[in-house]
Parts: sequence; C-alpha cells; structure tokens
Amino acid sequence: MNGDEPGGDEPGGEAVTGVPREVDPQVNPGEMAEESALRPRSLAEFVGQPVVRRQLGLVLEAAKRRGGAPDHVLLAGPPGLGKTTLAMIVAVELGVPVRVTSGPALQHAGDLAAILSSLDEHEVLFLDEIHRMSRAAEEMLYLAMEDFRVDVVVGKGPGATAIPLPLPRFTLVGATTRAGMLPSPLRDRFGFTGHLDFYDQADLTRVLERSSRLLGVDLAPDAAREIAGRSRGTPRIANRLLRRVRDFGEVHGSGDGSVALSDARAALELFAVDRLGLDRLDTAVLDAICRRFGGGPVGLSTLALTVGEEPETVETVCEPFLLRQGFLARTPRGRVALPTAWRHLGLTPPVQSVGGAGGGGSGLAGRGEDDAPLFREFGEGGRLA
Repeated sequence: MNGDEPGGDEPGGEAVTGVPREVDPQVNPGEMAEESALRPRSLAEFVGQPVVRRQLGLVLEAAKRRGGAPDHVLLAGPPGLGKTTLAMIVAVELGVPVRVTSGPALQHAGDLAAILSSLDEHEVLFLDEIHRMSRAAEEMLYLAMEDFRVDVVVGKGPGATAIPLPLPRFTLVGATTRAGMLPSPLRDRFGFTGHLDFYDQADLTRVLERSSRLLGVDLAPDAAREIAGRSRGTPRIANRLLRRVRDFGEVHGSGDGSVALSDARAALELFAVDRLGLDRLDTAVLDAICRRFGGGPVGLSTLALTVGEEPETVETVCEPFLLRQGFLARTPRGRVALPTAWRHLGLTPPVQSVGGAGGGGSGLAGRGEDDAPLFREFGEGGRLA
C-alpha cells in the first residue's frame, strides 16, 4: 500500500460499516441546510454542464416569451451533480412557486391527486427520485402530464363513476439517477431531457471558488485544485470536502479564515480521502481483491463480508467509481482487479493481468486454469482485449 492510502494491509481491521463517508454523493440529512445555502439561484450562477444549461435556458426563455408553461423536464444523472439545483432554478427563472415531493412519498394515486389538485397555474412540481413512484401514481401522472386532468373514481364496483378533475397547466420537473427504470410512456411525456455528466477538475475548482466565497473562506487556488482533484467529479462531494477543510483550517490553521494547500492536504489525509478520491472503504475493497483473493475473480457477497459491509453498499456505493476509474472489472465469475488497482496499492500486477504469458502468478493462486483467460482478456481500462 502506498503512502497516500489510509489503513493497513488488513481491510477488515477497521470497522467501516455505518461510518459516514465524506465521498458519498448522496446528501446527508444533517447537511441539507448548508447544501441549500450553497445552491446557485439562476442559470447564470450555475457552474458546469454547459450543454444542459444552454438547452434548458432556451426552453425556459421560449416559454417566458410565449407567456405559458414550458414542457415537462426530466433531469437524469448520478447523485450530487445538480439535478435538484436545476429544478429550483427552473422555478426561479420562470418566476413561479415550486412544490417539492419525491417518488417514495407517492405510494397511492390519492397522494398524487391531492398534490396535483392544489397546484396553481404555471406552478413547478419537482418530483425527485421519480423512478421510485408507485405504479398507480405513475398511471395517474400520465393523464395529468398530457391532458392536465385527473380522473377521480367515486364509489366501488359496478356503480363506480370516474369524475374528470381539470388541472391548471403546470410544469413537472422529474429527477432520477436511473432513467432506464422509467417506463417508456412516462419517459416519452417529458418534452426535454437533460443528462448530467461528471464534472472535470476545472469546473469543480470554479464550484469551490464560488462556495468558498459564500462560506467566507479564503481558499488558495492550489488548495481549490487539490480538493477538486479528490472530489470524484461531483460538486456535492467537493462542497462537503471544502467544509471539512474549512473546519481543519479553523482548528489547526492560522485561524484567520484562510486555507493553504498544506491545510487542504492535511485535512483530506485526516479524513482518509486519497489523491484520487478513494476513501477507506474503497481502499478496503481493492485491498481485499488484490491481497486476499489474488486479484479475483471474487463474488460480491464474499467481498462484502470481507470488508464488513452489505453487498448492496459495495455494489451501489463503491463499485461505480472504481469501475469508472478503471480499478475493477465485472466478469461472470466475479470482480477482478485491473492493473491500475494493483499499482495504486503499490503492488506489482500478476503477469496474466497485463496480458503476459506464463503461469503460476499470484493472480491465479487457488484457481484452476479456466480462470486464467479472465486476466488476459482485460486490459488497462477494463475492456476486453
């Protein structure tokens, strides 16, 4: 393990279950107020996502000139990239109120009908996690989005009567991290779909410079770049790390509100976030695959037991970033560590993992010859050779 990595050789030595992660892209309940204070209030203030920003700006400007409500908007992308912020900006740009709810809160059609019937003309309804809405609410939403009405069923059995209830023209802004889980009839009713991508270091640096001004922190430019480089391309993580660096500077720094590069590095080392944005749990996963299982393949359940986490946590929290960075590959037999992971831990990859010939390498310890092609097939980026 290299000097940038927290912990020792044994990933199971420290309990990581239930420990809040500074690099978790999901919002923590305790930081919602601070998150809200840092949100941009207009498209002009919004940093990054230039394509989505220009497209959405055109849709909103055209609606304002017509004096009507814009088409329904669907925002899709990984957590922490600004979907909620853009939804709030839509309402601000249109100069109308916004009603906020979420898919899990709409388990019955009546829940949705109560919200829709109370909307005002041209109001924005923000529906977060829209892919988790119940089937009954989904079917009611189809009619509301297209015809701006809902059918209220009165009575039961053969005597039941559907009474159409007209709705004001509203704009639905849906946000989802899993656009593929939306049924086609719902997805097709959105007039505009914006796909948000991960940020590059330059845009994250601009996000941090803006946030530091709002927080009253004198953040050195090289410190901002250092934090941005460890933020996994996600503004929410960047702002969270900035607050931890600010806390470190107030306690261990000069105390005048300034944060130097040395303060940023020391704070991030304290919170076990390495130069690539990996934290203790990420490192534990890589360490387990490389050291304990010789590079894999290893099953998800076995891997989760080794690092002391739930399989769902490993699969949904750790793996997306490790796969995107080229540390892991998924195979039919299990997870395989790629040469990038070995080198990041300061280890020498087995010959087979980089396409070399010869047998008996440590990467095949404890497995039969049928496993050898797994190491020869995957190259540096996790693709088939």
